[in-house]
Amino acid sequence: MRGFLASSIGVTCAAALALPLTLPAAAAPSAASATQSTSGARTASTTAAPDLPGSTQSLPLTPRTRDRTLGAAPEQGLTRDDVHRFSLVGVTWTDPDTELLGRVQVRTRATATGDWSGWQDVDTHNEDHGADPGTAERDSGHVHGSTAPLWVGDSDGVDVRVRADTATTRTVGNTDEQPSRLPAGLHLELVDPGAAQAPLAGARATTNGNRTATPRLAATELPALSRQATERELVAQGAKAQPYIGPRPRIVTRHGWGADEKLREKGFVYTKKVKAAFVHHTATGNNYRCSQAPSVIRGIYRYHVKSSGWRDIGYNFLVDKCGTIYEGRAGGVAKAVMGAHTLGFNTDSMGIAVLGTFGSAKPSSAAVTAIARLTAWKLGLYGVNPRGKTYLKSGGGNLYRKGKNVRLNVISGHRDGFATECPGRQLYGKLGSARSTSARYQGR
Repeated sequence: MRGFLASSIGVTCAAALALPLTLPAAAAPSAASATQSTSGARTASTTAAPDLPGSTQSLPLTPRTRDRTLGAAPEQGLTRDDVHRFSLVGVTWTDPDTELLGRVQVRTRATATGDWSGWQDVDTHNEDHGADPGTAERDSGHVHGSTAPLWVGDSDGVDVRVRADTATTRTVGNTDEQPSRLPAGLHLELVDPGAAQAPLAGARATTNGNRTATPRLAATELPALSRQATERELVAQGAKAQPYIGPRPRIVTRHGWGADEKLREKGFVYTKKVKAAFVHHTATGNNYRCSQAPSVIRGIYRYHVKSSGWRDIGYNFLVDKCGTIYEGRAGGVAKAVMGAHTLGFNTDSMGIAVLGTFGSAKPSSAAVTAIARLTAWKLGLYGVNPRGKTYLKSGGGNLYRKGKNVRLNVISGHRDGFATECPGRQLYGKLGSARSTSARYQGR
C-alpha cells in the first residue's frame, strides 16, 4: 500500500505544478466595457475588453442604521453597480471564532441582460467547515470568519444586506428585544473564477508498472478502471492487494477543472490513513449547469484561499449534479490528504462535497451514485468497510470536546461531527443508500 500511495497519481499534483497555467480558454466570456447613463440604463460600448483573469474584490460593508459604529450596527450593507464582473459572492469578517448571528441576503445584476435578480439568502453557517483548532492552518493568522459562498452567475452589480438576529434580554419586570452585534470587519467578497485553461485533448493519466506515464501537459482526468484493473494496478505498484476495493471512478484532476496552483500554499499535509468520509453540500445553490461546475469549483477554491484564508480548497473531492467527481485539495487523490471540511474531524478522514444546496432540494441520483463509487474505491485503498463504524478523535467543536473518541459511521454527514444543517436534510437522507451501494461496489 505504501508504494501505491507514494506514487499513485502524482500527475495530479507534482506534474501539474510543473506546468504553465496561463493557457487561454476560448470558452471564457468576454467583458464588454459599459457606461452608466443619467437615467440608470446601461449602455454597452462597441469595444470589447479582454477577458478578466480570476480575481477577488473585497469591499467593506457600511452601517445602514443610525448606529454608525462598525461592528455594532444591527444592519450593514453595500450597493454597487460599478464592480468588475464576478460569479460567486460571500461575506467575511475578522475573527473566525465569532459566529454571524443574523441573515445575509444578496441580489445581483446579470451581465448578459442587465436585469437584477431577486433577493437570495446566503448560508451563514460556514464556521463548521475549516481546519481543526490548534493546527498550523487554523493558527496561521490568515483565517477569517466567512459565510458559505453563493454561485450567482456572471454578474456586474451587487446589493447586499446583513441584518443581526433579534436577541431577547430580560431585566427586572421587563423583557426586551435587542439586535445582536454583527461581527467586526464585515466585507463583501466578489469572486471571478477566471477562465478555464485550454485542456489537452484526451489527456489522461495512465499507469505502466511502477511508473506513471503522462502526456506533455498534466492530465485533465484519471480514467475509470474496472475492479480487476484497479486490483492489478495496486499489485503492479507494489501495494498489498485488498480483498475489498471498488473500481476506481473517473476523476477530473485539479488541472482538469483549472486550478491555479499559485493561489494555494506550497507543500501538502497528510494524516496517517483514511478511516471515514464526511459528506457535505457546498451551499452554493443549485442554479448551475454541469458545464459550469469547473467554474463553480474555481470560485470556491479562490474563496476558500483568498477570502477565508485557508491553505487550499477545503474539500478532498467534489461532485456535481451530473455525477462527475473532481479532485479537491492537492496532494494526490489516493493519499490521506488532510482537508479543512469538518471542524474537529479532519484527521484520518476525507471530505466529499456535492455542489448545491440540499435542505429542501433533492440531490440527483447521479450525485449519490458518485459518492458511492468514490468511497468504494478510496476507502477500499485503506481496507475500510463503507457500511461499518469507526472511531475518530475530536479536535474540538460544538458537539464533542477535544480529545473525545467518537464512534461514527464510516460514511457520515457533516452534521454527525458538528451541529450544522450540512449536508442538508435531503442529501443526509440518502447516505444510507450510499453506504450500501458503496459496499456492493467493493464486493461485500
